Order: sequence, then structure tokens, then C-alpha cells
Amino acid sequence: MNMNEVIARINELAKKAKSPEGLSAEELAERDKLRRIYIDSVKANLVGQLENTYVIGPDGKKKKLEHK
Repeated sequence: MNMNEVIARINELAKKAKSPEGLSAEELAERDKLRRIYIDSVKANLVGQLENTYVIGPDGKKKKLEHK
């Protein structure tokens, strides 16, 4: 499942959750699983960006950000 499909399904479940019928137990579990997939993807993308980020100091030297 690609990220666009994950987001679309999360949105479908959110719309259904707001309706009077609500979500079933299986749909709640699916929603939690999809949200975790989305959050993990966002975190991985952020880490990837930060690993390729450099800070230029006042002396003009490039310094790679360190992972804490």
C-alpha cells in the first residue's frame, strides 16, 4: 500500500468515525495501524532529511548535523 492509499483510507475512516454509525472494532484497529504507518513514514523522511543537512558556521565551514 503506497502512502497516498494509506492517507486516503485514513481519511475515509475519519469521515466514517464522525458519522452516526461510527467505526467497528476492526476499523478502529485498522485506523490505528494506518496511523502508525503514516507516523513512521513521516519520522523516517525527517531523519533522512536531517542526515543530509549541513550547518554553515560563521567561519564558512560546513558542519554535518550530529545524530543524538
